Amino acid sequence: MYEDFASKLAATMWADFDVTPDRDGSTAGVEITDLSTRVIDGNFPWTLVTVETDDGTVGVGEAYPSPGVHEIITDYLRPVLVGENPTDVERLYNLMRASLSGRGSQQGVGTIAISGVEIALWDATGKLLDLPVYQLLGGKMRDSVRVYADCHGGDAMVSSAEEGQTEETYRPEAYAAAARSAVDDGFDIVKFDLDVPASHDGDRKARHLETAEVEHKRRLVEAVTDEVGTEAEVAVDLHWNFSPEAAEALCRAIAPYDVAWVEDPLPPENTDALAELGRRVDLPLLTGENRYGRHGFRDLIEDEAVAFLAPDVPKTGGIAETKKIADFAETHYRTLVLHNIGSPVATVASVHVGAVVPNFLALEYHAREVSWWDDLVAGDDLIDDGRIEVPDGPGLGIELDWGVVDEHER
Repeated sequence: MYEDFASKLAATMWADFDVTPDRDGSTAGVEITDLSTRVIDGNFPWTLVTVETDDGTVGVGEAYPSPGVHEIITDYLRPVLVGENPTDVERLYNLMRASLSGRGSQQGVGTIAISGVEIALWDATGKLLDLPVYQLLGGKMRDSVRVYADCHGGDAMVSSAEEGQTEETYRPEAYAAAARSAVDDGFDIVKFDLDVPASHDGDRKARHLETAEVEHKRRLVEAVTDEVGTEAEVAVDLHWNFSPEAAEALCRAIAPYDVAWVEDPLPPENTDALAELGRRVDLPLLTGENRYGRHGFRDLIEDEAVAFLAPDVPKTGGIAETKKIADFAETHYRTLVLHNIGSPVATVASVHVGAVVPNFLALEYHAREVSWWDDLVAGDDLIDDGRIEVPDGPGLGIELDWGVVDEHER
């Protein structure tokens, strides 16, 4: 039923996008034959997206973990794209958006599904043209990208007897130990969650922090910065949990430690409140993982509400859309710190974006506790001394080990 519905829409609602350009190149006549998804049980449900063509090329992408992504891709986007030339990436991106008009193509799960397919289209295009994605985007400005380690609540490095969501887990010593482990692995930016329970936890529904809670979080930051000194920058994440007054009190308490940024201090909907907080504190603010496309970043950039922007490539619209966000941000001298909780596929897609834009600082790595993360990709480990070398192979430049995918598939 859904396939018939989508096919009828393809013939009417967005007919202006349904064109077949004249081609003389080697990709003339190549057609998409199938779209599919597979979910891997990582520390998040990593949703892999594959685009298959009639010449045997398989492009691989990844969509941000979200309910409904599989159904949108297979029931709505598949009938729209089958028969299309995969190298028409920008046209097909707009075609997908038009096909989901009113169904999340501006933001939300529809955009997430489109993002995963768009990444797979770039991978397929690069393979068909025998060029890396970064070359298709205009060429790389750096040979490797900087990666920062998300150390969560510091508990990943606590012994098993001490694990769990308890007061003991979130002690300064655990944060310091996790920071030391990440720095010893070569990371020169480490990030920690500060929205963690303290011994005297207040009423979180009011988004308020009592004095004792502020002091607990100050001690966590102090322990990490004392441990790493000048070996690494230290960032903190608040996950949208606090009010302006609470976030301001916390920022003032940790200001002496010169943290690299404070991530998502306020709920994501109100840019004015975020900009006002930025004017009142002496620490750089970062946000963006809950924004979609360049239109969703417009007010953040034009109002210069934050120092750092954190779009998530397999969520905000894909590779080209993230580059457009970066280009727009560059006009206001804003810097990208890409959000990433994905598998090596999402990570390498983000690497290609980070390679081609000048205003890129670092890419998040969120899976240090997943021992088989690197096993998903054939060849050497991706991350070396806190950097990922930009792949020179066609497309994304990586090949998945499908046996490992099978082993961890849901």
